[in-house]
Amino acid sequence: MSFFKKMLASVGIGSAQVNTELDTIEVRLGGEISGTIEVEGGQTDQAIGNIYVKLKTHYLRESNDRKIRATGTIAQYLVTEGFQLRAGERKQFPFRFRLPDQMPVTLHNVPIWVESGLDIDLAVDPKDEDLIHVLPDAKMQTVLDAVDMLGFRLREVTNDYAPRLGGALPFVQEFEYVPGTKFRGYLDELEILFFPRGESLELVLQIDRRARGLSGLFAEAMEMDERFLRVPLSKEELQRGPQAVAAFLENVIAKHL
Repeated sequence: MSFFKKMLASVGIGSAQVNTELDTIEVRLGGEISGTIEVEGGQTDQAIGNIYVKLKTHYLRESNDRKIRATGTIAQYLVTEGFQLRAGERKQFPFRFRLPDQMPVTLHNVPIWVESGLDIDLAVDPKDEDLIHVLPDAKMQTVLDAVDMLGFRLREVTNDYAPRLGGALPFVQEFEYVPGTKFRGYLDELEILFFPRGESLELVLQIDRRARGLSGLFAEAMEMDERFLRVPLSKEELQRGPQAVAAFLENVIAKHL
């Protein structure tokens, strides 16, 4: 009977279960996420390997001229090392971790979730997933407010495959805006990437100029109407607030139309 239970546990039937209770599902960039992982033994004793917590999200990448959705790990944290779990036994493991500075936020339906799981040799690893809401930090929010003041409307937020730009991540989060009052007729769209630099922030702006005349149509066809700009914002500049940052960005964009 014991052998039969072990065989079933190896395919996930009657195996140990894991459940995560988060203290909060809303956290800002750079903030802490905490909770408790509860592990309950199954119908037989099992050797549990590491218990881990992963932050995960989806991103888009191209394959054979099609965009496909992939799953990426933002960060991984070790909660506890291996232990022996008796049948029916319950154990709880509290955890607290700081979110990485560079990670996506959950604007416009970008999903981010906490995945907790057990490593069990020669068996299906039990997992639990919990969605969280990651808000911009003060630096990013200042820029978002500034762009809004310039009349831009946020059209889309996506995680796009870009391993050379993403650093530790295989993707970057792209904010795509359409112009409103100030730049209507001059721009088709404005795309922004955010890169934290300690207490400062670096932006990468992609300025997509509206085609005007035959030369403009030619440039658009050849994708020569797009400019990429690196725009650093110091701690002092960000502390001046959204209005000051809006004036600065307006000047930067106007120079490259």
